[in-house]
Amino acid sequence: MGVQGLTTLIEANPEIYRDVKFRKRRLVIDGCNFLYLLYFDSGLDLSHGGEYAAFEDLVERFVKALKDCGISPYVVLDGGIAQTDKKDETIRLRAMDRLQKAHQAVEGTRQAVNGIKKVHQDAQESKVLPQMASLVFRQTLARLEVPVAQCYAEADQEIAALAKEWKCPVLSNDSDFFIFDLPGGLLPISHFHWEVVKRIGSQSYIPSKIYYSSSFCIVFDIEPQLLPALSSLAGNDYVKLQRLNASIRWAEFAPAVNGKSPQRLKGLLCWLKDFKQPMEAFEAALGLLRERELSEEKKAEVMEGLNLGMEEYQLPPSSLKRFFIDGVAPPFPEVEEEMAGWVLLPVMRAQLTSDVLDVLLFNTITLSCPVDRADFPSAHLTSRPIRQVMYRLLLGETLVNENDREGLQLKSFQVQPAASGVPEELELKSLNQAEPSVCLQVLLEALGVPEACLDGLQPHLRLLVAVTCFWLQRAEPKPDETLLKALLLGVSHGDSLRQQAALKREKKPLKLRLDADVLHSFNQWQGCLRQSVHLNQLLGFPLPEPQIARCYEGTLVHRLVHMLRRERKLKTLLKSEPSVMREYHKMLTIVQRFHFEEALMLTRVKRRELEPLKDLTPTLMDLFYLYEEDEVSSAVQVHKDLYLDDILSVRTRYRSKERSSRCDNLIMARKQECRRCDLQV
Repeated sequence: MGVQGLTTLIEANPEIYRDVKFRKRRLVIDGCNFLYLLYFDSGLDLSHGGEYAAFEDLVERFVKALKDCGISPYVVLDGGIAQTDKKDETIRLRAMDRLQKAHQAVEGTRQAVNGIKKVHQDAQESKVLPQMASLVFRQTLARLEVPVAQCYAEADQEIAALAKEWKCPVLSNDSDFFIFDLPGGLLPISHFHWEVVKRIGSQSYIPSKIYYSSSFCIVFDIEPQLLPALSSLAGNDYVKLQRLNASIRWAEFAPAVNGKSPQRLKGLLCWLKDFKQPMEAFEAALGLLRERELSEEKKAEVMEGLNLGMEEYQLPPSSLKRFFIDGVAPPFPEVEEEMAGWVLLPVMRAQLTSDVLDVLLFNTITLSCPVDRADFPSAHLTSRPIRQVMYRLLLGETLVNENDREGLQLKSFQVQPAASGVPEELELKSLNQAEPSVCLQVLLEALGVPEACLDGLQPHLRLLVAVTCFWLQRAEPKPDETLLKALLLGVSHGDSLRQQAALKREKKPLKLRLDADVLHSFNQWQGCLRQSVHLNQLLGFPLPEPQIARCYEGTLVHRLVHMLRRERKLKTLLKSEPSVMREYHKMLTIVQRFHFEEALMLTRVKRRELEPLKDLTPTLMDLFYLYEEDEVSSAVQVHKDLYLDDILSVRTRYRSKERSSRCDNLIMARKQECRRCDLQV
């Protein structure tokens, strides 16, 4: 949705707005719109895969500002894409636009003389949201106990309906909310100055401007009921209506001011002044078209589109009110007919990706377009086996259409669900009641990692390390050791390294040339982690969900790769507690051990060696080629910790045998002594 040019028109007429000191009220937040604007307007890096810790900090500061002013936020998020004919072309065009921007953001690396400045500028202008920014947003809101609802489809109507019932404002920059009848008004995000909380005596407030549709109608002298007609005639998201809009030169109906050409929307508003009802305006609009431009059939089609555009602004009773108050998910008969009604509540709570609804209802999933080179294969190919397990759980053997890129073209690929790895008794209708041990087995088998491999790790690291093992085996081209070390250092030492980087940036701005090959490899890793988090959600969280803000920081890991490749020793980078260093080495040892065993097993299979495999655990000597010289002492300790049970078992068996031997010797000596005594007697 959205009315092109409407925001510009309103900004050019500031008398429409009123100043407000906003505090102590409910506030319904357009979550997806706010998420995008918060990330893009923050100046955070967009070209290296996301700065998630800094974004998390922004969300925390925003929520704190609201709470300091007694504002009760309710965040509403978009869900799956509604698969309807009326917007299919618009959805496709938007996806193509995102794909072009994602390619342009990285293409500057090869073309610019000053590649550093150019690629950063391209990424900032292209505004491609990093893959896991949405997940960071949701996790942060959940941790801060902010009420969140994820709709089944596009959220605009639900947001407006809830705000109308509660008579509270909406926070959004979406121009559609200029059209909705909102008694509590609209707070445009661009005029909501939450960063500068002010006080009157003991009361804190956020300075803002507020918009009421009644003010708009007064300024432009049109009837309130014509606002939805304005949106329909202006074109909004319906391609057929956009063509109609292009056929009528609305600007001709407005007088030129100070020699400037009148705006298209201004002309449309001037034309609408003569009408009282939308249908009058629609019939008159069709009359403006020359007969040869549209047949009667086409005119009927356009009239249908105009009415559909109007319907977008007719508000039903809010289904979110009961969800926020009683925790009850709105009904969804189509999903309930699939015997999967239990998924609705976790979807509404944003604890389960809304992709499951698209897969369930339409056998379709649309994958994101991260910043990447178009001449590389899609980064999502690496994580496809994880999605195939999800498809198997949701649809059985039914094929799924994955909408993904091939070069600079969007294509639909038919994907077969996983043929194995999901027990037959595990059905969608009862998946939420399955044994946690069975769900854990499905998750780890999807990643190809045995549970024993993760022993010794803290719970919140297990999924992340399992994903890293999967990525190391599946990524193409194969990641080298510097990429693996940079990723794990970012996890274990991220906070301290970010602080060091911040201090250095204050003294001297960081100049980091983007390596497109490294970016592509990390895109694959992020895709694997994201899809694994979604599978983990569907299975009921057999493993704790990792905090994404602590898992990846794009500029940091790219800088670490650069420094490690320049043979910088880790001791020059790492100044942290020994326990933190041991955590890094523990993750690295586990991943290296897994990779070592898999590679050796593959080699033996190729050689058709059928004898039972011997113990493949790396010895302490192996550590001297797995780690740098200054890492070995810490790695040796980690190695001992990981194999402590085996060492204790061996020592116990040895000592038991030693004690038994000593006992036998004592008994033999005692018997010999008794014989000597008997002889003496």
